[in-house]
Amino acid sequence: MQVTDIKQKIIKNNGLTSASGFAVAPMLDWTDRHCRVFHRLLSNQAWLYSEMVTTGALIYGNNLPRFLGHNPIDAPVVLQLGGSDPKDLATCAKFGEEWGYSEINLNVGCPSDRVQNNLIGACLMAHPALVAEGVAAMKSAVSIPVTVKCRIGIDEQEDLQTLLDFVGSLVNAGVDGVIIHARKAWLQGLSPKENRDVPPLNYAWVHQVKRAFPALEVSINGGIKTPQAGLAHLTDYEGLPAVDGVMLGRAIYEQPFLLTEVDSLYYDKQKTPISRYEILTALYPYIEAHLQQGGRVSHITRHMMGLFHGCDGGRLWRRYLSENACKPEAGIEVVEQAYQLVANEIQRKADYEAAKAMNNEG
Repeated sequence: MQVTDIKQKIIKNNGLTSASGFAVAPMLDWTDRHCRVFHRLLSNQAWLYSEMVTTGALIYGNNLPRFLGHNPIDAPVVLQLGGSDPKDLATCAKFGEEWGYSEINLNVGCPSDRVQNNLIGACLMAHPALVAEGVAAMKSAVSIPVTVKCRIGIDEQEDLQTLLDFVGSLVNAGVDGVIIHARKAWLQGLSPKENRDVPPLNYAWVHQVKRAFPALEVSINGGIKTPQAGLAHLTDYEGLPAVDGVMLGRAIYEQPFLLTEVDSLYYDKQKTPISRYEILTALYPYIEAHLQQGGRVSHITRHMMGLFHGCDGGRLWRRYLSENACKPEAGIEVVEQAYQLVANEIQRKADYEAAKAMNNEG
């Protein structure tokens, strides 16, 4: 069976959760509501995620609009929760459904010391029964899908069976899908940043999870640089896909234009090609509305730094926005001026190449 045939099978039979197809990973301080509106302009189909929000912030923070407010344009969008108390998770999952989220995801992968101290994130992989109880509680509270994002293990865990047992407990609790970062998390001795790079990747274990639970939607995360590269994980495994979905995080944030490939690669949706400038102009009304509500242009432009990655003038774009968008009086003209620098550089390069060609002909 060819990759294209498997992709068609996935699109036809699954796609019920963010564990199928393509998703942009949740990233703290990055995937906020402004980032998601920007990303949605690049892909109609990709699943988008909120930043992780803790159950304590939602229950005791007394500011649900701050944590849960989002633009309907970002759907399908997932609310990622951090927490471990089943009752609190159920309450917050219900909040998410009421605020229009498409899915609830439980973070069982973050290795930060800060979250470990509150029994949040990757440390929960040592407590599979508690995680399963939390999943079951959320499933009972909402009608939308409930998924889990985890690692392949933590610390000294060295056997595949521990991972399979963990996922099996989630399946028994009714989980709708799992997204697995194909690295272990070291809870002591490595920083969160080092945990994204230092532990070796083990994609085979994630594939084995899919083989062990063929009815479960399984997505793979970690070390995948482009949506095109992610297709390699949708290969045949005895008539089944190795995995159902692919999740990318920092690669997309740093090079957001990669998202324009997703609809055709993963969903066979032929989207009319869109230029980077057309994306900018499509975003202008959103930026203007944010400014009128008292927001700053930098709240949005900080997510757009990589839009011209690899293009002539890309460095000029980043520098101009970095130096000017943060100014209190900055408005949409800052974005227009930054783009003009790009356009001028593109024209300069074109003129140079044209002159060079004429000289060669002469």
